[in-house]
Amino acid sequence: MNDIIITIDGYSACGKSTLAKQLAKELGYIYVDSGAMYRAITLYFLRHHIDWTNAASVHTALQSIVIEFQFNEQAQQSEIFLNGENVEYVIRDLVIAEKVSEVATLKEVRSFAVAQQQKIGEKKGIVMDGRDIGTTVFPDAVLKIFMTADITVRVERRFVELFNKNPNITIEDVKSNLEMRDYIDSNREISPLRKADDAIELDNTFLSIEQQLALTLKLAKEKLTQPD
Repeated sequence: MNDIIITIDGYSACGKSTLAKQLAKELGYIYVDSGAMYRAITLYFLRHHIDWTNAASVHTALQSIVIEFQFNEQAQQSEIFLNGENVEYVIRDLVIAEKVSEVATLKEVRSFAVAQQQKIGEKKGIVMDGRDIGTTVFPDAVLKIFMTADITVRVERRFVELFNKNPNITIEDVKSNLEMRDYIDSNREISPLRKADDAIELDNTFLSIEQQLALTLKLAKEKLTQPD
């Protein structure tokens, strides 16, 4: 039985990362959070006051960025490192969320990230989530999932997630941020967010975490048992 690449794309706060992590664990695959890569790049730009409207500044900055994923045995999850620093939790801040879509629209940033993602996928046996994984990064992936959910549900989910870290955040802040990211991600010139023609749509508005995992695990096992 050969390992495959599984892509999970979709809108913010649809639970892509949660599903991808669980699916990878069940299959014994590596989980790669592509969105975390763009967040880490955004964090570097903000920390070093990089003007991302200046192509030369972006090019120079990218030469100084090394992104790695390391498995945390204690937490039982992959965590992202930026130039040797574990930034798994730093990149989840709303300040990063407000800027990441702008950074992710840049052609050179996307080329930089996609090249790293494709290198990670060379040996297959991975589950990767993001916004253009099934369309741009791995267009030949055997199983592609496209996740959606009602905007009200997505706002509630993201609010609960962020409120634990920042009690001053409001639900209006979260809704505004999600709507802005949806618009930018769907309308950017380079690799816009869209459902691949051969992707299976998963609307999890009314699904529990357990139900969506069971559905996708079934799909994955069906693909794994198909002849090459």
